[in-house]
Amino acid sequence: MSFNEVYIVNTAHFFPNDPVSNDEMEEYLGYINNKPSKSKRIVLRNNGIKRRFYALSKGGKPTHTNAQITAEAIRLLFKDDPGGLKHLELLSCGTSSPDQIMPSHACMVHGWLPDSNAVEVVSPSGVCCAGMHAYKYAFMSVKLGNVHKAIATGSERFSASIRSDVFEDEVQKLIDLEENPYISFDKDFLRWMLSDGACAFHMSDTPNKDGISLRIDWVDGVSYANEMDPCMYAGSEKEAGKLKGYLDYTPDELMQKSVLSIKQDVKLLSENIVPLGGRGLKDVCEKHGFNVEDVDHFLPHMSSEFFKQKIYDRLNEIGMHIPWEKWRTCLSEIGNVGAGYIYLALDQLFHSGDLQKGQKILLLVPESSRFSYMYSLLTVV
Repeated sequence: MSFNEVYIVNTAHFFPNDPVSNDEMEEYLGYINNKPSKSKRIVLRNNGIKRRFYALSKGGKPTHTNAQITAEAIRLLFKDDPGGLKHLELLSCGTSSPDQIMPSHACMVHGWLPDSNAVEVVSPSGVCCAGMHAYKYAFMSVKLGNVHKAIATGSERFSASIRSDVFEDEVQKLIDLEENPYISFDKDFLRWMLSDGACAFHMSDTPNKDGISLRIDWVDGVSYANEMDPCMYAGSEKEAGKLKGYLDYTPDELMQKSVLSIKQDVKLLSENIVPLGGRGLKDVCEKHGFNVEDVDHFLPHMSSEFFKQKIYDRLNEIGMHIPWEKWRTCLSEIGNVGAGYIYLALDQLFHSGDLQKGQKILLLVPESSRFSYMYSLLTVV
């Protein structure tokens, strides 16, 4: 049985509103207990992020939904081909911040594209790897010949979960108990990391006649949840080391404990995210007989610049040296867009004018939720 080659023939992104600087963040997210965050300066110093995007106006009023910004990115794929949406066969949309539990994220995105046809939709769940799962589903569908053209997206609208009003009941309870009226660091930490945005890839079994395309050579993933405890979570709380889901809390508890907010076990993250990612990369490269010396552009998804040197050192330790000049990151410019980050990094490279035919691009995406990783190799053609 023969399989199709799969090419990314175009990429497009959409950010809601203007970029937000470090000094402006709390004008959009709000102050907790009417006081500046104690952790903000420390976290920003370590994560290296200089600006990010919010689907909010100043004061915290929502301006876009996740589905809307994703649909806008898809429309931009076809800005020079207005009828192109009519040829869409598959919509594969990954996010960790859907606007609702039901209907699925991809269904809602499709609803914002009334000029498209009836198509298959799929909505992988997860955190940062959700975007790559959407990418892999689209890749496999074209590879198998189920469709000729597919759209894969990665997007986030984290801002709705990190506004100060999400934590007001919890802080008020602490005030009433005469305890320190600040939310815990595992929640406050992420407020200074996360960003909103969307990016879309157009995949096809035929490369562009003019200009470059990116042939997807392989996509692989691995989960270490069999070994590791939950690290990043939402809609749940850690009790005695185990997650208790939101359905097992009363409505009052949901608000008082801000159960629906995003949390991260920072200690568990820092000790495990880099070593496990290196282990997975070594295994997947051995599986495909690929030598990282052949990489021309290395795109690692990092939640923080804090991990950059650690990743570099770890790769050296396991005999997978990738020189700094081959690294491509845009975290400082766009913030951590979760499932959308790797799309946005590749989009930036695709339109940079720096790519030459024959070059190899390696993607690495870690997900700290319970330590999953996705990897992909592409060739410029």
